[in-house]
Amino acid sequence: MAQLDNRLTPGLDPNTPRAKQNREALQALLNELRATEATIRQGGGAKGIDAQHKKGRLTARERLALLLDPGTELLELGLWAAHGMYSEYGGAPAAGVVTGLGRVCGRLCMIVANDATVKAGAFFPMTAKKVIRAQNIALTNRIPTLYLVDSAGVFLPLQEDVFPDADDFGRIFRNNAVMSAMGIPQITAIMGMCVAGGAYLPVMTDTVLMTEGSGLFLAGPSLVQAAIGQKTDPEELGGAKMHAEISGTVDFKEPNDEACLARLRALVDKMGARPAEAFSRSPFEPALDAPLAPAEDLYTLMNPTPGATNLYDMREVIARIVDRSEFDEYKAEFGRTVLCGYARIGGRAVGIVANQKLNQSQTVASGPQAGMLRTEVGGVIYTEGAQKAARFIMDCNQNLVPLIFLHDVNGFMVGKDAEWSGIIRAGAKMVSAVSTSVVPKITVIVGGSFGAGHYAMCGKAYDPSFIFAWPTARYAVMSGAAAAGTLAEVRAKQMEAGGKSISEAERKAVYEEIKATYDAQADPRYGAARLWVDGIIDPARTREVLITALEACSLRSDVPKFNPGILQT
Repeated sequence: MAQLDNRLTPGLDPNTPRAKQNREALQALLNELRATEATIRQGGGAKGIDAQHKKGRLTARERLALLLDPGTELLELGLWAAHGMYSEYGGAPAAGVVTGLGRVCGRLCMIVANDATVKAGAFFPMTAKKVIRAQNIALTNRIPTLYLVDSAGVFLPLQEDVFPDADDFGRIFRNNAVMSAMGIPQITAIMGMCVAGGAYLPVMTDTVLMTEGSGLFLAGPSLVQAAIGQKTDPEELGGAKMHAEISGTVDFKEPNDEACLARLRALVDKMGARPAEAFSRSPFEPALDAPLAPAEDLYTLMNPTPGATNLYDMREVIARIVDRSEFDEYKAEFGRTVLCGYARIGGRAVGIVANQKLNQSQTVASGPQAGMLRTEVGGVIYTEGAQKAARFIMDCNQNLVPLIFLHDVNGFMVGKDAEWSGIIRAGAKMVSAVSTSVVPKITVIVGGSFGAGHYAMCGKAYDPSFIFAWPTARYAVMSGAAAAGTLAEVRAKQMEAGGKSISEAERKAVYEEIKATYDAQADPRYGAARLWVDGIIDPARTREVLITALEACSLRSDVPKFNPGILQT
């Protein structure tokens, strides 16, 4: 029998002058990001950490260090949440809560830990959204969830943006109930304050642990006195001893954080085994199944400067994230600006949909140029590519193959030739296939993610299980240069219509002002602050992150029936 050779041959030369320049620029950007992340991880800073220690309590990250298995790390989600926001209140680093996937007694868990060094762990609007995002990931993928509670409740100055809406504070408790009904294990450890509406969270989970010196009450002593005139001691009102002995609300009373976390690990260790996986998985050996080329070569791939022209073969990325660099490319000669194919990552089967950034030659099938050979612009989705991707996505759903989307997309092709070829109809097929997909979908924004191309490639609105971004990502309706060119021209015409002339220098100044604003808003840090992406990841860690994310997705064994609905033909 003939031997199949489906290995991608890496052709990236990391030693060319351009590659070296790209590496230097990206390393500088990564260093800047890491420095900011280190500051974010300090939470409320030295003063807040010292205040927590004086109460005899650990910080959120110190608790996580004891909870997680030795030698493992948290795949943190939403680290950049609220970055640059709430400055009038002193900021809210990481939105005052740590969320992510971590391994506890060998089991992958979703962890939500309030950071009491940030405004006593109070819930800002982005705090609620971050916790809900973590719960939604856990809910979709049936991930056991652990809550480390230490929170003063809603941040009152912003209560109108935290309290009432469908994706605000109350949704957290609704999710607790829904997750419990679905059989997803939830355990809460109260290691500080748990006040007001937040008091419902632990009691709506399966098991409640509480440390001595903590408080669990719907209203604290001051509010009780104001409301009903009753004076009471915090411990008597809602301390661990009272809840363990009198109300019966607490299942385990522990003397301190360390003992509480040890008990929590013991309980996780005794959880039952999950059902068999619905998705294909083969035996995996990290050394033998590693890609053929080093992941660090990805640093040389792109110039991270906003607006820089980056032409590269997306297969170079795929070759560095899939097992043994093996990739079974689907319809390789058709719709070439979209790459589709099958591979394994960490032993788990995946279907990959990616934007090809190299310009491609394609014979035109229909329209004014039918039969002619045209050059297709890399990063643009043409009719043939959209048709191919739609069919491939449906095949993956039919065969229960999780999907990975790698973005560097300018959008769909426009113009007479594109319209004649049915680009709207083909794009609708692709968007519909993504929308109705039932298998896990993981999105990585490598470069640009613009316009309707973002939607077709499974943007945030299309329920990806996870969505990550490289530091080189750009995330907007269109690029800063394109937006600035359009809006500057509109503004110039408005001024001229008002009887004002505009000089070339003024026109350029308007252009640069608009472009700077657009570039700032397209930066992945801006998107991550608003939870449009779950995390900004080091390109060299993409494979590692995907392996963990795919493991999390594999916990869902019940996949709904795929029903693609009506497709334009």
